[in-house]
Amino acid sequence: MTEADDHLFCLITMNHHPLHINDVYASQSQQGRNVVVGPLVYSLALGMSVGDVSGKAIANLATEELSHPNPVFHGDTLFAESEVLEVRPSQSKPDRGIVKVRTDVFNQRNELVATFKRAVLIPKRPA
Repeated sequence: MTEADDHLFCLITMNHHPLHINDVYASQSQQGRNVVVGPLVYSLALGMSVGDVSGKAIANLATEELSHPNPVFHGDTLFAESEVLEVRPSQSKPDRGIVKVRTDVFNQRNELVATFKRAVLIPKRPA
């Protein structure tokens, strides 16, 4: 996670909180340094899971229970693991189903830094 990526994301999304972009302010915070903005951590983890989870999805239906139990700092390396929690057929469209997945995000010290669940609409395989 680079400082440049974090700052660019903050500027693009108009999140100018000094904890993310001001070294002096962040040095006086409880973390003692800049913290990567949470939506960037979520976006990266979601992107990392596309190849395994939703690469052929029709739609992402919902994200729920998003939390950031530990901060991410500039220079951290992130890893994501996803687990399928539930698979069920669509009630309105017989050619697709809904898959619920939990994704956990860890830093290089194996600390959980983010976790979320999401529901994805997936086409069914032909019978």
